[in-house]
Amino acid sequence: MPPLVIPSPGSPTDPRGADPGAGPSWGDAPYPVLVLDANGTVVDRNRAALLLPGPCGGSPSPDAVPAWLSDAHRRLAEESGGVPAEPLTGEIGDRVYEAHPAPAADGSVVWWLVDGTGRHLAEAALHGARERADTLAALFSALLSSLNVPRCAEVAAQMAAEHLADAAVLVTPPVGRRHGVTRARRGEPVVQETRQVDPYSVPGLAEALQGFPPVPARWVNPGDIPGWAVPAGFAGPVGSVIVTPLPGHGVPAGALILLRSSAERAFTPDEEMFARIFAARAGTALSAARLYGEQTSITATLMRELLPPVLTAVHGVEYAGRYRTAADHERVGGDFYDVHPGADASQETLVVLGDVAGKGLDAAVLTGKIRNTLHALLPLASDHQQVLGLLNGALLTSHHTRFATMVLASVKRHGSDVRLRLTSAGHMPPLVVRAGGGVEEVATHGTLVGALPSVTARTAEVVLGPGETCLLYTDGITEARGGPLGDELFGEHRLRRALAECAGMPGEAIVERVQMLAAQWLGSGSHDDMATVAIGAPGRAPSAVPGGQV
Repeated sequence: MPPLVIPSPGSPTDPRGADPGAGPSWGDAPYPVLVLDANGTVVDRNRAALLLPGPCGGSPSPDAVPAWLSDAHRRLAEESGGVPAEPLTGEIGDRVYEAHPAPAADGSVVWWLVDGTGRHLAEAALHGARERADTLAALFSALLSSLNVPRCAEVAAQMAAEHLADAAVLVTPPVGRRHGVTRARRGEPVVQETRQVDPYSVPGLAEALQGFPPVPARWVNPGDIPGWAVPAGFAGPVGSVIVTPLPGHGVPAGALILLRSSAERAFTPDEEMFARIFAARAGTALSAARLYGEQTSITATLMRELLPPVLTAVHGVEYAGRYRTAADHERVGGDFYDVHPGADASQETLVVLGDVAGKGLDAAVLTGKIRNTLHALLPLASDHQQVLGLLNGALLTSHHTRFATMVLASVKRHGSDVRLRLTSAGHMPPLVVRAGGGVEEVATHGTLVGALPSVTARTAEVVLGPGETCLLYTDGITEARGGPLGDELFGEHRLRRALAECAGMPGEAIVERVQMLAAQWLGSGSHDDMATVAIGAPGRAPSAVPGGQV
């Protein structure tokens, strides 16, 4: 604003003077105008200034100038008439004014006071809304970074204490008779525990845990808050309380208690509304974490039934198995194996190795059904043909369109030897590693299971001497495509050559060796599921020599 020349009172240009036809000046301005001399004393004002709240109205006096305006006037005088680039802002009473200076020739300054209360309130509201939006964004980002219920509760309580109140207590729904309680104070570590609490001891908490709308904060008596709901070290008595539910997916995710000490101002209606929005975000994240936890628990339970078992020696016969899925990030697939021990050493142990068409979770589902069906057919395990026929019928009548190949082996130890009855149904015949390094193919073959109305299979018998092993494997081993050019199958001839080098080795080492060679052959290429099972006769026991040495 350019400098204005201030007319002296009573001059022809003074609107209060004798010339009513004079042009407009600060005396007619709709804004309050104060004229301060070089010493900062109010020497004049217009009519609008008479309506200013506080000491600025009434007769001119040194006390009529607010401190912020007096300081600005002094700085302006020290700068020899320089006008500040930005308007000054300060409060007079409950209003906010912008002060625009206009230095006069006689050293006085005309201060035009523009009421900016509305804009100031709008800017403050906008700034608060931005802060709340940033808080919600940070909360949601932090909450969704973890699908763990205790971690979500910790983050929600901590952020509530930092941005909404002096302290926050998050209460989750009960498990049995105990609630999870998470307490947080501003700038302090979060404390979590599980304890028995009486929801009715906190006004509105029982209703919030059931998902009912919160009661207004003014209805909650801070003196009714029990000790368990106040974090340790809370400064002073509780002065204001908000109890709000944490909405979840269909069921409440808990409740949030916000506390302010008596030294702070009470919660405003806008803060109560923001607390409800905050709680809705926190409840969504907690509900998602709880749902994820439940699904993870269910998946883990089902996965235990689908994973291949850990094999050990049973009734004097050594068993070893290895399994690798087609995708490294998956744990189950279409290959499977099981060992069902007999009631005692006089009973045969049933060993099953199979391969379901396809891979991934869909194949694993059918794998689980086949394994359960075979478990139900264990009383008929001595008759391989009957077991395969019943399993074939079960697969044909199911909604699955996949088929499977498998090998059944009935194993029993006789003295130092192990006798096997092997039946292949559309599967590669097992290979026997003799003690002398020879590798023999078992003469068994048959048709697929789940593809034709009936299964035709041939059973072969094999005797393993001490230190000899029978290897059952799936086509993921022999059809592993890799090599120097990446397009050649591992093949049965390489498998036989590898087994010949494993003569006399325990079954655990043989399956490990086969899987390692197949993996090296593959390199980084894709592959099918790979499963191997070794059935071995223990080596001869060492004979004793005189003196008790072995």
